[in-house]
Amino acid sequence: MPEKETSPPADFIRAAVIEDLKTGRFTRVQTRFPPEPNGYLHIGHAKAICIDFGIAAEFGGKCNLRFDDTNPVKEEVEYVESIMQDIRWLGFDWEDRLFYASDYFEQLYQYAVQLIRKGKAYVCDLTADEVREYRGTLTEPGRESPFRNRTVDENLDLFTRMRAGEFPDASRTLRAKIDMASPNINLRDPVIYRILRASH
Repeated sequence: MPEKETSPPADFIRAAVIEDLKTGRFTRVQTRFPPEPNGYLHIGHAKAICIDFGIAAEFGGKCNLRFDDTNPVKEEVEYVESIMQDIRWLGFDWEDRLFYASDYFEQLYQYAVQLIRKGKAYVCDLTADEVREYRGTLTEPGRESPFRNRTVDENLDLFTRMRAGEFPDASRTLRAKIDMASPNINLRDPVIYRILRASH
């Protein structure tokens, strides 16, 4: 008797979704596509759209379209409209789930204040070049910024003054206090806020 044919195993994404739904870790599928509207989409974006929207549709879930519009110097309405058109052209729709990161600026600012209060973020005066130099390499750990151990009160004061526009552009940043020896170089105290005078 011939063996019963079985369907090939799901790819790792579908396998993870199936497992999470089966075990009750999650009860529904909710994904998001978060483009930065600073240019036209390319084939890599198309792949991400098909995965994000496709997985949600396949499992009866929803996919948000959330524009990461946090850099007004590089963003244009033309790109927002083009991205929406491309998503529709690929056969997907976000329905009523259109969001802009900039709509949450105040909430994000308050989260940053919480991180400072918990000692998990600090205001840094290193230049961008110095931040890169202090970051280390893939094989060598980074060095701590000389501003990493400012007091919570000093950091709160400086961050408030950053927001108020008291300092020149790029003169100070808020950095997450993580681990300067992390094997993931992107987690070596990344910049989470910078000073940039631009209308949004």
